[in-house]
This record gives sequence, structure tokens and C-alpha cells, in this order.
Amino acid sequence: MTNTPTAGQLWTVLARCYKAMSSRVEASVADAGLCLTDFMILEALLHKGPLTITEIQGKILLASGSMTAAIDRLEKKGTIVRLFVKADRRARLLRLTEAGRELIERVYGEHKADFERLMGVLGDKETAQMYAGLKRLGLHAAAKNTEDTMSKEGNHDRVSQK
Repeated sequence: MTNTPTAGQLWTVLARCYKAMSSRVEASVADAGLCLTDFMILEALLHKGPLTITEIQGKILLASGSMTAAIDRLEKKGTIVRLFVKADRRARLLRLTEAGRELIERVYGEHKADFERLMGVLGDKETAQMYAGLKRLGLHAAAKNTEDTMSKEGNHDRVSQK
């Protein structure tokens, strides 16, 4: 009979796993002269096509100040271009350049192969179970965060109406 880990033990294992995996990703993209933020932006553009800065932010969960610096860096390296959006003159569409596409295709291919080797420690059944469990846990936590936010906003409204 195995002992079921506590919520705290599970959190610790998740955090340590994330840290180890994240370090692995950072090291693999650093070899190509990219930081993790740059890689995530280029990867989003590779797989989703041209996107606005806001769309990319939503996909990679990055603060706007960090986003601006990363975009400036990538533009300076010649990997992306900023285009005007006719419907909204304030918005900028980001698109990969040919050099950017070649770079991210190569780096992403190496990254993907490295991750497949790394994840190979898990069998198919373990991978499927872990994926389903983590997805369910993440959705549950997100729903609780939304509930908490709405509850706090409701309490704030009641307090401010007094």
C-alpha cells in the first residue's frame, strides 16, 4: 500500500519539477542566443502566425513591460517585424522574418526532441494520467481564482456602497 502525498508534498514536487524543466528549456534556447521569453514569442508566431502584442501576451503570460523589451530585442536581431493594423492604428502585428522563421524552426525542433527524450522517462499511461490530472487541477485552480476575484469585487462593491 502506498501513501498518498499531501497537497503540500504534491505542490513541492510540482514546483521542483517545473524548476528543473524550466532550467532545461532555458539552457537549450540559450545555446541559440535566445532567452526563454524570446523563444516563447518566436514559438507562438511560428505556430499561430502573425499576432498582435496583446494576443502574444495572452498566450505566453508575460507582463507588458517585459514584452516590449523582448519585442525590441527580437526586432533588433532581425527575427520579427512590427506591422501596422489597419483596423486599429494603435495595435502592432508581429510577424516572423525569414531569418526568424529559420531560427525558431531549428531551435524549436531541437527543443521538441530534447523534451521528448526528457519526457520519455514516463510511459504512455503515466503521461496520459499526468496530463489529465494536471489539466483538471489547473482548471480547478483557475475557476477558484475567478470565484475569489468575483467574491472580492462583490465585497468591495458592498463596502463602497455603504
